[in-house]
Amino acid sequence: MTRTLLAALLLAGAAAPALADDAPAERRAKNVILFIGDGMGISTITAARIYDGQKRGETGEENSLSFERFPNVALVKTYNTNAQVPDSAGTATAMHSGVKTRIGVLGIGPEAEKGVCKDALAYPLPLLGEEVKRRGLALGIVTTTRLTHATPASVVTRSADRDWEADTGIPADQQAQGCKDIALQFAEGRFDVALGGGSQMFYGKNGGGRRGDAAADLPAQWAAKNAGVVVRDAASLAAAPMDKPVLGLFHPSHMSFMAERKPDSPEPTLTDMTAAAIARLKADPEGFYLMVEGGRIDHAHHAGQAGYALEETVEFARAVQWAVDNTDPAETLILVTADHSHVFTISGYPRRGNDILGLVVPPAGRGEDGGDGTTPAPAIDGKPYTTLGYANGPGALYKDEDGDGEHARPVPETGIAARQQATVPLPAETHAGEDVALFATGPGADRARGVIEQNLIYGIIRKALGWEK
Repeated sequence: MTRTLLAALLLAGAAAPALADDAPAERRAKNVILFIGDGMGISTITAARIYDGQKRGETGEENSLSFERFPNVALVKTYNTNAQVPDSAGTATAMHSGVKTRIGVLGIGPEAEKGVCKDALAYPLPLLGEEVKRRGLALGIVTTTRLTHATPASVVTRSADRDWEADTGIPADQQAQGCKDIALQFAEGRFDVALGGGSQMFYGKNGGGRRGDAAADLPAQWAAKNAGVVVRDAASLAAAPMDKPVLGLFHPSHMSFMAERKPDSPEPTLTDMTAAAIARLKADPEGFYLMVEGGRIDHAHHAGQAGYALEETVEFARAVQWAVDNTDPAETLILVTADHSHVFTISGYPRRGNDILGLVVPPAGRGEDGGDGTTPAPAIDGKPYTTLGYANGPGALYKDEDGDGEHARPVPETGIAARQQATVPLPAETHAGEDVALFATGPGADRARGVIEQNLIYGIIRKALGWEK
């Protein structure tokens, strides 16, 4: 290569940046859907992937849940400002305000003390749901928990205590300072679709609820103010007018576990609710923001019932797939993540295709990891053990089951309704502190990469919508 040619090439390369103005502008998202699998840690995703495949007669390990096929993935740090292992209030607030905060509070800064009304009023955080409506987009909230529970509440409410779901849950001295309960804030707030459970928080005694005023009817107040429709079952949701705001309250408390539902259940599934929400929200020419929570994954783990958690995760993945299939990928950013994980593990050396809800059966072969391929592996106590288990929770092994004065371990239960054995005895299994996954597809999805703080999800959403650079 001659020096003249080399110089020409270098000059051409140096001039290249001048062409940046001609580069196509980054696509903006018209719509954003944030799916939050409450408590859906990476071990839960792995086990659910296997469970889903095995339900179809496959070995399961090679299977992928819908969102696992998204092209962009990150790890997310979930800690709260005062807690190594977080709760859903602090983590959901991080995603919907852009600020990490204390455990147990909603929509208020870390300077505020939990349970202190004046602090909540003094340190409000911006809420994504409020900005969505202020900018003229449609807003939707879908959950399988109570709408007043931590994750759905984080979209549009602020509270010094996540448990202040109804006015009867707020101490009298704190109510006197001017703090409103979460249900009242929902009723006074702005949204286009809100679907979930928790009707008891919105009604007084006369309506089967828990509010202090026996005649309280917050849904009727909301409907009158917003020309909206209140629905109480799947049939009425399907029949609701498409051009009116909808508030769906399908259970007095949390909605039923998928594993316990009968085919004729009046409750819509998470996929049903997601479909109904998107069908209504996508009609808005300005676009929409939708938060969808698979909330009962978390509750099943707390009960030590892994099978229930996996069934909820499979339904969650089904809802994600529906969203992918029924939105425009060129204009819709879909994010899938968890608020935190659980002390849930997949252990032992089970053979390929071993029942994920069953006992550990090693692969056929010689050596410590092998067996005859059919016989469950014994622990030191001579009894079999399950692939799935918990580090703590109600399934802990501390009782004298045999009456011999020893803390003998019982033979573990198996199947979808089983309570998995645990190590440390607690009335409810706890959250865990490891990172969770973030999956992304659509405009702005490439920002989901590396290891990030949870509050940066808020920025990913706003940047995708063109609200910040």
